[in-house]
Amino acid sequence: MTGETITVLIVDDHPVVRAGLRALLDGEPDLEVAGESATGEDAVSRAAALRPAVVLMDLQLGGGIDGVEAIGRIRALPDPPRVLVLTTYDSDADIARAVDAGAIGYLLKAGPPEELFAGIRSAARGETALSPSVATRLMRRVREPAPVLSPRETEILTLLARGLSNKQIAKALFVSEATVKTHLVRVFAKLGVDTRTAAVTAAVERRLIRLSP
Repeated sequence: MTGETITVLIVDDHPVVRAGLRALLDGEPDLEVAGESATGEDAVSRAAALRPAVVLMDLQLGGGIDGVEAIGRIRALPDPPRVLVLTTYDSDADIARAVDAGAIGYLLKAGPPEELFAGIRSAARGETALSPSVATRLMRRVREPAPVLSPRETEILTLLARGLSNKQIAKALFVSEATVKTHLVRVFAKLGVDTRTAAVTAAVERRLIRLSP
């Protein structure tokens, strides 16, 4: 892409953020804002119509489909643009969902403008672009594989996530409360947590359980 203008579609539901990003990108000679979208559905339509080189995508877009769903739909288009996430959310779950949907990079809004410019240029070349903290998280996930929960531990943790007490979990699974407590102790140890809330949060972030909509 050297020497060529890189067209960018900005997707964010905050007008002030879109205006700020447009002002930043307009100051770079090789970057050109092709358009803006405030919703996931509009982003998909504009990506198909404008055919930008890079789509700069936030994850939370208010009503309608979220950024992750929009990424998947955009990447399913014929000759799709690269999608670079620019968001404030950096949990393991958010990063994994975006990457799985087809995002080529993941940047945080707290980063400096230079990081954004470099990320867009890398994405246009088909290269991965990651904020340092995101890269660290991904490397940690690779080096530290997710703990393996037994089927029973997964069942108990899923019920815990639904707000059931130990007594209710025991009744639902036809086991004693003591058995539930024993399994929870093991789950806490595997996840490196010491509270029920932390266990659920860690399990969801590591995609060990899925919360019901």
